[in-house]
Amino acid sequence: MQINWQKEVEQRKEQLIEDTQRLLQIKSTLDEETATEDIPFGKGIKEALDFMLALGEKDGFSVKNIDNYGAHLEMGHGEELLGILGHLDVVPEGEGWTADPYSADIRDGRIYARGAMDDKGPTMAAYYAMKIVKDLGIDVNKRVRLILGTDEESDWRCMDHYFEKEETPTVGFVPDADFPIIYAEKGIADFTYEFDGSRHEGAEATLLSFSAGQRFNMVPEFAKAVIAASSMDAGQWEEQYSRYCANHGLTGTLTAEGNNVTITMDGVSVHGMEPDLGVNAGLRLVDFLIQLPFEGDDKRFLEFVNKYMSKESRGRALGVAYSDDITKDLTINYGILSYEHGGKGKIALNMRYPVTFDFESGWSVLEKVASDHGFTIQMKTHLGPHHVDADSELVKTLQKIYEEHTGEEAELLAIGGGTYARAIKNAVAFGPLFPGREDVAHQKDEYIIIEDLLKATAMYAQAIYELTR
Repeated sequence: MQINWQKEVEQRKEQLIEDTQRLLQIKSTLDEETATEDIPFGKGIKEALDFMLALGEKDGFSVKNIDNYGAHLEMGHGEELLGILGHLDVVPEGEGWTADPYSADIRDGRIYARGAMDDKGPTMAAYYAMKIVKDLGIDVNKRVRLILGTDEESDWRCMDHYFEKEETPTVGFVPDADFPIIYAEKGIADFTYEFDGSRHEGAEATLLSFSAGQRFNMVPEFAKAVIAASSMDAGQWEEQYSRYCANHGLTGTLTAEGNNVTITMDGVSVHGMEPDLGVNAGLRLVDFLIQLPFEGDDKRFLEFVNKYMSKESRGRALGVAYSDDITKDLTINYGILSYEHGGKGKIALNMRYPVTFDFESGWSVLEKVASDHGFTIQMKTHLGPHHVDADSELVKTLQKIYEEHTGEEAELLAIGGGTYARAIKNAVAFGPLFPGREDVAHQKDEYIIIEDLLKATAMYAQAIYELTR
């Protein structure tokens, strides 16, 4: 059966774009304030989930909501199950957008919105791929399920809950990363270093508070420190800070009010899987503050961060640097830094480690760093690494599809990001970001190129067809 998949997508182009915009216009960030037992991740995420369930029901799919933790849309028959896993939650929009991040404006052939690339746009592409196969009346020999997650950007509670209630697909792919094919993903551990500080008097400078970052997996784009200065010259500090920023190509502010000085630092936020592509505002501000005359636990917090975290992202200072030929370097993002004088100090780390890394040994090293400095270390979430055989039928099939649609070699990739592929033993990530395109996930003015959205939809439709023969 010869099918022109691209033509089938073009025939549905306007509706695909419209439905993508409607989904993107829902602000589906994690919202603990509106979360309840029945709505575990807040009203926005629930609204996005309801939107997809209503769309699936309208188009004749079998739909099932799993306690508002996730859902699936299903078609086909058979014992085996092909799973396509996308997510509807998005990271916070952040600052600096040129338009409303939830307007889903179309400019220059692009749809601009938080979640356009990660992962609402690609999830809608997968939905339309299923719809095309269904509309054509193709008799698939597997059940096909679009599984909709709702907590991918945080703790994956959605997938944990979903697979407690539902079967695991036999095979699958995830439209939430890069083309051609990602067959290996690093392990991901979110953990914190914390300590309880004490108050002290008599220092020339007292660090009343320090804050940077919102998420383990995002490089902080803004940091702020509030300092009580007893005898220091604020004008001298301002000159010193201006010189520091100029020497390092940074921007920030220093303002004095009474005896208090507030210092801010601007950074560049990117996804935490490669921190070196961004500028960590928290670490840069610590690098400046370490020069000031702090004492006691103020100094202890700053020195700990400066010694173990401020110079690089490969874990060398912490003693866990590692690399292999499959997934390359271990990386660490310092996503949240917070401190209150006389209260708690905390650093939240997002570590992504290669598939051959001995995690237990590495964890012991990290524990020793904590104990040697009077900190505690706490694991928050941990996902083991994922690796699919390069010669598997799944990989070979998707390689063929990619090469037919692009005319380019389907190179196999390994990443530091974590996708839903690791929820299924025999699953890989398949798009939507084409080689050479700018990666704008988690950044301001996130967008998806409409041409790429259509091409990905065609490739996903063919993948469903060929993986259910």
